[in-house]
Amino acid sequence: GNYYALQGHPAPFSHLVYPVPEEAGLGVHITRDLGGQARFGPDVEWLDVMSSNEINYQVDESRSASFYSEIRKYWPNLPDNSLVPDYAGVRPKIEDRNTGELLYDFKILGPETHSIPGLIHLLGIESPGLTSSLSLANIVMSKLGLD
Repeated sequence: GNYYALQGHPAPFSHLVYPVPEEAGLGVHITRDLGGQARFGPDVEWLDVMSSNEINYQVDESRSASFYSEIRKYWPNLPDNSLVPDYAGVRPKIEDRNTGELLYDFKILGPETHSIPGLIHLLGIESPGLTSSLSLANIVMSKLGLD
């Protein structure tokens, strides 16, 4: 997804603001970096690539209009021409290639799935993963027989 920074204006909020999540993401939200700079993003942009070498990490400036629209849902006074391209990143999503269905958080595959002792795959763990990290660690320990 793409991120835009607020330029020429102080951050409008002293805290994080998350809109209602959309189907494949958390919505265009605001975060502040350690210097207090406001950043908005990410949007959702699906990539049809088979290799990381095919990914273009340039911010797509044509998407700025949708950023203004989304941000103004929770900050109606966003000044015109105040957003500048900041950075882009990739958040992998697990999708069933046969059906196109999104598979959501916390797919954990252990030796019972692939028959390789000691190997645990943690897949599709997104933002709630950090909050749930201790619980996930307990599951991994259990799968490894170390609980």
